[in-house]
Amino acid sequence: MGAPAAPAGDCPCGRTAARGRRLAYAACCGRFIDDFEGSPAPDAESLMRSRYTAFALRRADYLLATWHPTTRPDALDFEAGLTWLGLQVKAHLPLDATHAQVEFVARARQASGRASRLAERSRFVREGGRWYYVDGRLE
Repeated sequence: MGAPAAPAGDCPCGRTAARGRRLAYAACCGRFIDDFEGSPAPDAESLMRSRYTAFALRRADYLLATWHPTTRPDALDFEAGLTWLGLQVKAHLPLDATHAQVEFVARARQASGRASRLAERSRFVREGGRWYYVDGRLE
């Protein structure tokens, strides 16, 4: 079975252009998710945003490919009925040329209608010209 169809319209990560208009999926995270081999995310924040979008679109292939092998699970299970509602990047902290942290809050709604939020400080490493998610600490 192939990858799910790319969404038309705004990117789930909520990134905006200079004038505050939300970027389209294809111009934002879609270029990284749909062309993993040819278009690596240029920085840790872009990778984190694209991973949020991949969670929203249930793209386990991309999530596993961008997870560092030292901490990557064998498989991912998505919570049934969970809908991701929005992402707020609080800070992007480049530590050096190959290490960075991104602090974010992601909001979701469970199938029961109950709202939830995930606040995390994620660690990223750059290897072979590509950024990878290493792990995160819940805030």
